[in-house]
Amino acid sequence: MSLPDTLKMFTAVAALSVAASVCAQAPDADTIVERANLAAYYAGADGRSEARMRIFDAQGNEQRRQFTVLRRNPTPAGDQQFLVVFSQPADVRGTTFLVHKNVGGDDDRWLYLPGLDLVKRIAAGDKRTSFVGSHYYYEDVSGRRPDEDHHELVGTDDEHFQLRHRPVDPSSVEFAEYTTWIDRETWLPMRIEYRDASGRPIRRVEVQKVETIGGHPTVTASRISDLVGGGHTDMQFRFIDYDLGLPDGVFTERALRNPPADWLERPGS
Repeated sequence: MSLPDTLKMFTAVAALSVAASVCAQAPDADTIVERANLAAYYAGADGRSEARMRIFDAQGNEQRRQFTVLRRNPTPAGDQQFLVVFSQPADVRGTTFLVHKNVGGDDDRWLYLPGLDLVKRIAAGDKRTSFVGSHYYYEDVSGRRPDEDHHELVGTDDEHFQLRHRPVDPSSVEFAEYTTWIDRETWLPMRIEYRDASGRPIRRVEVQKVETIGGHPTVTASRISDLVGGGHTDMQFRFIDYDLGLPDGVFTERALRNPPADWLERPGS
């Protein structure tokens, strides 16, 4: 074997050794998913944020939504409560969405439509349908339970853990698998790409901005894109606060028709 060939072989072996060492040092897939779930959905004991949503269809037509999100999680990684109250535009003002997230089973979801004075129960099978006409799904608001997928660590670099996820019940979702890129420092999922059974990308979630608020790395801008039908939805979060001491009574069915005004107001307003 010539010297150049020997050097090439040595370089290849060294690269493989480094890659193997990095993978060996990485946590297992389930641990990464658990930490990412905590970072994305469980910052603080509770939280409040105001969201602005811009919805673009495939032709570039735009709609806007503005709403406030209240969240309470009594125990880390446990059951949670979410209340989403819309303030703009006029045709959706007063629309309210309530979620009781149950880590041991299906979440309970309700939607109040003020124009009809109707409380609508969102069935478990509808959790991956459009949230108020956007490219976000009802499930995106409170997050997908980690035990609904099989997780596999498929790559590691200096910035991200790359994981592949396959649904435990393929008949319950529109995708065959998805890949997540999780930031190694913040543990936030920075990109998610869903694929169908043929491997075609069908949906993409991208984090566009992260800020540290109250000591918690927090997503303040994101985009979800429909890679088949076209169009995307941009979301921006502002006036974010954690550990407000939100009481359990904020997250009852009564709050759908009578949202808690004191807790919805941003500080200093």
